[in-house]
Amino acid sequence: MISSVNPPSNSHVELRPSTWISRFAHLVPAGARPLDLACGHGRHALLFAARGAHVLAVDRDATALATLAGVPGIETRFADLEGGPWPFGDERFDAIVVCHYLHRPLFPNLVAALAADGTLLYETFAQGNEAFRRPTNPAFLLRAGELLQLAAAATPMLTVVAFEQGLADDADRPAVVQRLAAVGPARTWPPPLSEHRRVVAVEAGEGARRAIGVKCAILLA
Repeated sequence: MISSVNPPSNSHVELRPSTWISRFAHLVPAGARPLDLACGHGRHALLFAARGAHVLAVDRDATALATLAGVPGIETRFADLEGGPWPFGDERFDAIVVCHYLHRPLFPNLVAALAADGTLLYETFAQGNEAFRRPTNPAFLLRAGELLQLAAAATPMLTVVAFEQGLADDADRPAVVQRLAAVGPARTWPPPLSEHRRVVAVEAGEGARRAIGVKCAILLA
């Protein structure tokens, strides 16, 4: 029988954020309330807290959560995500971040807990990884295109900003991964693809507002 529990090797002792999560962190604005699901030692909770978010970091490892105690911008919560009901009730989050964790029964809860203009950032191992490293259990390996199916199955469906799957060469050891960045249907379109583009878009918007203000001043003069 296949175990439904993710192995201890996914405990995230490494505190360097994922390059994928870092790349799309700009989709989570300062002041947002993201959920860092199965956060381990909190490498992504720390990333988003440093960017001005108010993070809820959740894990079943109380020792790992204790390392985040007192960190500004981070609230910790102990929860066994696989041994009971969804622990967040009707709470909604501005972003949900999942890295190196997979428990498929949670998929409907994840998309339901995401705000209409929220961001879903997901990265974990995929089928084929068993040839290179752990995990090898199919319960912890995404099927081809499975995260795209997750986005499409949401009601209403999420808009995919970026997706990739395959053999990753940006890790210490080769790994087969799948990665998704998606936003809710209420998100302003188009979303910026980089931090630089976000700044340019903001500056362009401010420039347009200034131009409108000048025109109004001329007409009123």
